[in-house]
Amino acid sequence: MHFSIPETEVRSDENGSTYVAYNIHVNGVLHCRVRYSQLLGLHEQIKKEYGHNVVPAFPPKKIFTLTPAEVDQRREQLEKYMQAVRQDPILGSSEMFNSFLRKAQQETQQIPTEEVQLEIYLFNGQKVKVNILTSDQTEDVLEAVASKLDLPDELVGYFSLFLVQERGDGGCTYVRKLQEFELPYVSITSLHSPDYRIVLRKSYWDTAYDSDVMDDRVGLNLLYAQTVSDVERGWILVNKEQHRQLKSLQEKGSKKEFIRLAQTLKYYGYIKFDPCITDFPEKGCHVIVGAGNNELNFHVKLPSDQMKEGSFKVTRMRCWRVTSSQVPVANGTANPSSSSKCDVKLELAFEYLMSKDRLQWVTITSPQAIMMSICLQSMVDELMVKKSGGSIKKQMQKKRLNGSFQRSDSQQAVKSPPLLDSPDPSREQVVKLSTKLSSVSLRGLSSSNSASDISGNDFHGNYAFEGIGDDDL
Repeated sequence: MHFSIPETEVRSDENGSTYVAYNIHVNGVLHCRVRYSQLLGLHEQIKKEYGHNVVPAFPPKKIFTLTPAEVDQRREQLEKYMQAVRQDPILGSSEMFNSFLRKAQQETQQIPTEEVQLEIYLFNGQKVKVNILTSDQTEDVLEAVASKLDLPDELVGYFSLFLVQERGDGGCTYVRKLQEFELPYVSITSLHSPDYRIVLRKSYWDTAYDSDVMDDRVGLNLLYAQTVSDVERGWILVNKEQHRQLKSLQEKGSKKEFIRLAQTLKYYGYIKFDPCITDFPEKGCHVIVGAGNNELNFHVKLPSDQMKEGSFKVTRMRCWRVTSSQVPVANGTANPSSSSKCDVKLELAFEYLMSKDRLQWVTITSPQAIMMSICLQSMVDELMVKKSGGSIKKQMQKKRLNGSFQRSDSQQAVKSPPLLDSPDPSREQVVKLSTKLSSVSLRGLSSSNSASDISGNDFHGNYAFEGIGDDDL
């Protein structure tokens, strides 16, 4: 997650007194507005709980009214403070920090605590309506969805809630995975757009975990619906014969066999991102990035219009970072409470071991840069858990709350998705991913490891995990 405080506002309280509000953005979107005194209170709580030596430096109080220059200086100092707290493995995941952000989010959006109904979407188009409180955090909502679907407790940790934006072309853009410091109802309501949805999707990368999920009826239906959706939207690459086999299995209702066949296909389990820009292998290249199988996969259009495909293994990334910059909107708004005064330019850069003795930085410029970073971090976390002999089930047992939702008497079954549409015989399914790239055809992409291809032998192998996960710098 990328925390920033790009702007301040002069606001009035209930007594008519004015004060400076600091707008905290997460991933370039307004999360909450807070006063200096609120952040100071958080800082004092953290010091009391964790000690003076743990917390980062906090900007001091001032006796006199701050000048505009001093306000901006304090804004920068508070931004660094929030980033430092979030990056700390103890402070950033503490309930003290997360509850502060949740409360501030609710107060900023002025949404009272009350019972509401929230719609969570599945990949077969079905909506699961759960009764929650507006103040329920992400894990609470996930628990409520699992309860409504009758998903076993031990499988809840295999799934997460994601915020997605529906596009006019029928596709969707993954905005982010909902975090522990936010309230899903408040997050979706504050966007004021019907294009955004909260969807339930598996949150692991290793296909070996599919077996755990498929052992349960509800888990099987969820994974099956997601797999069918990924095939239909072209995220999983299939040829005509494979498509025929998949459709035959679907007609027979052979869900496990359908998934097992899909597991053998290219890009199974990947998340595909919207077309964006990269500086590899040359500056200004258009690229379609996919995350999966412990790698970032590139479909690159070179300035010469030549197409290349290749992969960057997470085990060969020494570190990565996400940076943001504010780009003024040409016809900006006069609304002082708007969070869209500036467009946010986001970049994901990672240092990659190209060969035995050569490291190189690769940069991706994309509004989804932070989502890409989250994918990388979760891949590394999963690899490290597996290396230490752990599992998702064991992690979930540690994280679970003492209390749990009661199972509803009227469970909502997960329906099977409709049959696959026949593939367009004139193109490969992956072409769907390049609709935003003019005059781009991905047919004929080489899967070889030749020296001329991005996925050459220098791009594979194992590398130490030193420094991995430095994504919030």
